[in-house]
Amino acid sequence: MTTLVCTGAPDAATWATPATRTLPHATYPSFSSYVRARQPMLLRTARSLTANPCDAEDLLQTALTKTYVAWDRIEDHRALDGYVRRALLNTRTSQWRKRRVDEFTCDELPEPEPVSGGNDPAERQALHDAMWRAILRLPARQRAMVVLRYYEDLSEAQTAEVLGVSVGTVKSAVSRALGKLREDPELEPVR
Repeated sequence: MTTLVCTGAPDAATWATPATRTLPHATYPSFSSYVRARQPMLLRTARSLTANPCDAEDLLQTALTKTYVAWDRIEDHRALDGYVRRALLNTRTSQWRKRRVDEFTCDELPEPEPVSGGNDPAERQALHDAMWRAILRLPARQRAMVVLRYYEDLSEAQTAEVLGVSVGTVKSAVSRALGKLREDPELEPVR
């Protein structure tokens, strides 16, 4: 799985995945900043629109390309998330309309492949439930920080701002919380 990577000189940045490495240097530093800051949330949105994570990444790249092209025409940059979400949805709808479905008749229905242990929905749900029980056993402050950092996908600085503490406090509390989760006996099968 690839993720967006922002690299380059301080005056110009590029954003690229293997599909877009040929794009020229970005002329909009604010676009690069936006992509760096919002990429995880936008990727989650793209994944909710497609069944395949690779297709979601391609969908996001297409929507971000459309956003980049229209960057100077977008008047309210506070509404960028909505603009990109709309680009994701429109792009996905266009892809869906263009897809070609080939149907083949056969004498017997193919049997589905047996599900391996790691892909069993019941096992995933059991792991999810065990993780939540372990998180609920954490002290309230550590629990809040873990949820904000890893479930809400906030940065350390954003988590510190929400909770009114320093970034160092967030780092140390999350580190202690993760240590407790690693030692939780109910999560032993995961290790």
